[in-house]
Amino acid sequence: MIQTVVKRDGRVVGFNEEKIKAAIRKAMLQTEKGEDESLIQKITDRIVVKGKEQMTVEDIQDLVEIELMASSRKEVAKKYIAYRDQRSIARRAHTRDIFLSIIEAKNNEITRENANMNADSPAGMMMKFASETTKPFVDDYLLSQEARDAMKHGYIHIHDKDYYPTKSLTCVQHPLDQILNKGFVAGHGESRPAKRIETASIIACISMETAQNEMHGGQAIPAFDFYLAPYVRSSFIEEIKTLENLNAEDYSHLYNIKIEDFTKKDLAGLEGENRWVQHAINKTVARVHQAMEAFIHNMNTIHSRGGNQVVFSSINYGTDTSAEGRCVIRELLNSTYQGVGNGATAIFPIQIWKKKRGVSYLPTDRNYDLYQLACKVTARRFFPNFVNLDATYNIHEKWDANDPERYKYEVATMGCRTRVFENRYGEKTSIGRGNLSFTTINLVRMAIEIMNIKDQEERIDLFFKKLDTILDIIAKQLCDRYNFQKTALVKQFPLLMSKLWKGCDNLKSTDTVESVINQGTLGIGFIGLAECLVALTGKHHGENNESQKLGIRIVSHMRSMANEYSEKYGHNFSILATPAEGLSGKFTIKDRKSFGILPGITDRDYYTNSNHVPVYYHCSPRHKAEIEAPYHELTRGGHIFYVEIDGDATHNPEAISNIVDLMDRHNIGYCSVNHNRNRCLECGYEDATENLEQCPKCGSTAIDKLQRITGYLVGTTDRWNKAKLAELNDRVIHR
Repeated sequence: MIQTVVKRDGRVVGFNEEKIKAAIRKAMLQTEKGEDESLIQKITDRIVVKGKEQMTVEDIQDLVEIELMASSRKEVAKKYIAYRDQRSIARRAHTRDIFLSIIEAKNNEITRENANMNADSPAGMMMKFASETTKPFVDDYLLSQEARDAMKHGYIHIHDKDYYPTKSLTCVQHPLDQILNKGFVAGHGESRPAKRIETASIIACISMETAQNEMHGGQAIPAFDFYLAPYVRSSFIEEIKTLENLNAEDYSHLYNIKIEDFTKKDLAGLEGENRWVQHAINKTVARVHQAMEAFIHNMNTIHSRGGNQVVFSSINYGTDTSAEGRCVIRELLNSTYQGVGNGATAIFPIQIWKKKRGVSYLPTDRNYDLYQLACKVTARRFFPNFVNLDATYNIHEKWDANDPERYKYEVATMGCRTRVFENRYGEKTSIGRGNLSFTTINLVRMAIEIMNIKDQEERIDLFFKKLDTILDIIAKQLCDRYNFQKTALVKQFPLLMSKLWKGCDNLKSTDTVESVINQGTLGIGFIGLAECLVALTGKHHGENNESQKLGIRIVSHMRSMANEYSEKYGHNFSILATPAEGLSGKFTIKDRKSFGILPGITDRDYYTNSNHVPVYYHCSPRHKAEIEAPYHELTRGGHIFYVEIDGDATHNPEAISNIVDLMDRHNIGYCSVNHNRNRCLECGYEDATENLEQCPKCGSTAIDKLQRITGYLVGTTDRWNKAKLAELNDRVIHR
């Protein structure tokens, strides 16, 4: 006798014979004779008795077909079989429609989920096919019922859900010295230790490209200048040895000669060893420049993920004050300024300048000249962004200006905004660590649901109760995903778990990663604080002080809850100011369908990213900084401060340094500057004219309008989704 039924999604439910009766009755009503209740009951009884204790839906339907065919109503059997076929087709129709939109290269939310991915290419199409068929599997078999319901009803979004079954982690800050000094073996390829600057720059590329294929998020190098500096000196020694061979002289005493700076100088007037040293320096600088140029070119052309996407790469630098480190920084900036190919702005790597008083920020600092150069480069090329090592929450008590390995105690950022620093399971550092996974909460929906409660105190109290409920669901879901990830074997991540991840040194290929991945973070993200506040108070935090106080209270509460989850579950939970790209319009569409168009809330195609002041709100950079700064300390999982400036920034690098000054003054952790940058694809002409449609030099209409989408650059808006395009069109200049 049938007791339980296994549904198509794998869930086991109690048997209900009324569903059999309803299906037979529906088939009978499509025939001339109509329904026969006695036959319906008879067939149902026979199936219940014949059936096993537990059966699948399909097996039960097979029995219904057999009984109908054996009855006097064979025409009913035909209708029932036809109905089953139609239902089967209907279940597959959604997948069919998705596949057709990919095949036909349609511009929609599915194919434009990630602007850095070309979903129209064969490799991109394969990625999307896999992605869209994997997500239902995750829903049916890997998520809890409460997580599935929260997602279905638009309260949460699980990021990189298509990668969930792979057990992959999100991102990592590469300890590049481990690879440069020791080499590595990853899959079928291997690399020997580096000996010169050219090799070091190539291995840096290979490290990030290889790891990208083992992970679903970004790759970063936390101290690019420190890691590559030794290879400037070794290359200099090579040049000295070349002179030894040329002159048949012993210059070994010059190998480690003190050099104040590696800068090119004219050899005229120099004699003897001074001439040879400067000649070697000039040669070395040229090699470093070529190595940096090659690094940038490679990071914009080497593809990962089946040849479909360039590596989502970031590099942090700016605090190495050695002559060698300064050379790496200078030539990296010079190469970035010159551009790639026909003078195009490099999309990757996302470059991040480490701003530090006493090192690279004040006029008396050793690297102040390079900081000025960084501002000049940003004014033309958007990068570098700026991370504030002087922010109170970015300071490490072990940092010492005289420590040659002080970079270990400097926070490093993943380009779009991800931050990993604090650690319950070891040294506070960014190196060899990253985010494991993150899930975002829709603050707006919860606020809309209770916005009609007239008493404000009651309304806000109920909001926090709803918030706690959803936060609990997210915390449990992230723990479930962690418990799934920790069962992965080391051999599944041949580079990540042999050279990169903190604590992986002693792992064997057949070990699981459980013993080391707790060094990473579980991120709880959020979106739409501005719209949430409008629903709760009538104003967003940029336009009303009371709304700002409530906004800080909301995110502070989330931070406190993350701390509680860290204690309760024993993980590194953090709050993340979500970089919503594909997500930017998903919640809005669902909420608009449920609640209609609400002014200031659902009346645009997107929700405002995380804690930002809405992009359409007119305010000064200072006001924006004052509003957004307090959230940076609360969002230890990652944050960013944007400012939009007008005019041709290439002639105004001071505008960039003014924004960094705001960052310093208001305890902001990470910032970037947006501005207009047009480039003619035919002749290479560049300017900052707003809405430029035709090149004033050659007349071409092939204009590349460079834009920043969430933290990284995109050379064309053709791959942007509808919501992000709407947000782009709404952006205003901060004056």
